[in-house]
Amino acid sequence: MLEGMEWAAQWGTLTRAERDAAYNNSAAVANSAALNAAREARSAAFRAAHTEKLDLPYGAGPRNRIDLYPATDPAAPCLVFLHGGYWQRNTREQFACLIEGPRALGWSAALPGYTLAPDASLTEIAQEVHAALDWLAANGPAHGIGGPIVLSGWSAGGHLTALALGHPAVRAGLALSGVLELGPIRDTYLNDKLLLTDEEIAALSPLRLPVVHKPLAFAYGTAELPPLVGDSRALHARRAAAHAPGMLLPVAGADHFTIVLELQKPDGQLTRLLPLLLA
Repeated sequence: MLEGMEWAAQWGTLTRAERDAAYNNSAAVANSAALNAAREARSAAFRAAHTEKLDLPYGAGPRNRIDLYPATDPAAPCLVFLHGGYWQRNTREQFACLIEGPRALGWSAALPGYTLAPDASLTEIAQEVHAALDWLAANGPAHGIGGPIVLSGWSAGGHLTALALGHPAVRAGLALSGVLELGPIRDTYLNDKLLLTDEEIAALSPLRLPVVHKPLAFAYGTAELPPLVGDSRALHARRAAAHAPGMLLPVAGADHFTIVLELQKPDGQLTRLLPLLLA
């Protein structure tokens, strides 16, 4: 596997198999299936213990549902978390346990779902995220969620977080292991369902878009695949050059699947980072 930024410089020389491997997190982490299963089981238990405001519709599609977890204080900050899965797999329900950390801080949380590719284009998925944020801004106070919104997400959710930072309801963002440049994705197995167009790559790659001057932090595991490390570092550097606020947090030893544990833990590095985004 290429190290550092070598993957970007040599992308044009790689075979299709090498390009696929550059983005195949499941293959890169030997125990990824066990890690996912443990997270999903803990999330199922968490949802079973907090059933009051689940599966609320924010749109017409079957996946246009949002789970709300209000804090005791309606004015508490709210973490909105977008799940990953390369825009084509997974559900919001499988990530519910990740809000254990924010809830320990006294925060509210919201987990919206979205339609997956190929049933929706990436353009449509991005629009659904905006629709979910519109709904939360309008309806959250009636459900006990009226504080500032911090948007976060992992992997594909990290991409959608960076993309939706400009939404008027979002105060700050935290992108975890995000895919922030879509050009290489077109050259991999991931595009079999995404079917990215030139226009989408230009309009939906955060690394190509104007800098949004709101706090946006980036986190990645030091054991992650080079493209995910490189994207976070590149967008952070671009934003820093424009004097946009937000830090870069390499989580030592974490891989693509263990980094999220730092949000689940009440004392995790990502949990402790959240209040700083609103400081």
